[in-house]
Amino acid sequence: QVQLVESGGGSVQAGGSLRLSCAASGRTFSAYTMAWFRRAPGKAREFVAGISGSGGSTVYADAVKARFTISRDNAKNTVDLHLNNLKPDDTAVYYCAGGRGIITSEYGPYTYWGQGTQVTVSS
Repeated sequence: QVQLVESGGGSVQAGGSLRLSCAASGRTFSAYTMAWFRRAPGKAREFVAGISGSGGSTVYADAVKARFTISRDNAKNTVDLHLNNLKPDDTAVYYCAGGRGIITSEYGPYTYWGQGTQVTVSS
């Protein structure tokens, strides 16, 4: 069983930056592919970024490519998402997710989910 707890959300102006962090319980963190998803008001949950268990592979949604960076520290059981050059369209609840297997933008294969953290970007 893995428990995920996100932190680091908040309110910023357009062009600003935030760092989201996800802390995972359990002793096999490196075995899990980790990802960040988000859900904006009135919209479906969407994939933001994913990272392999070793951290050697990353995948980004086109909407955030070159602005967001995902990273992980397997010694600390954490996965971070650095959000730069934020836009109002980035406003959403951001969720950390973990699962076994390859990085995928589909949310079904991710077994474990955090409670979410709110990011609000004003223009």
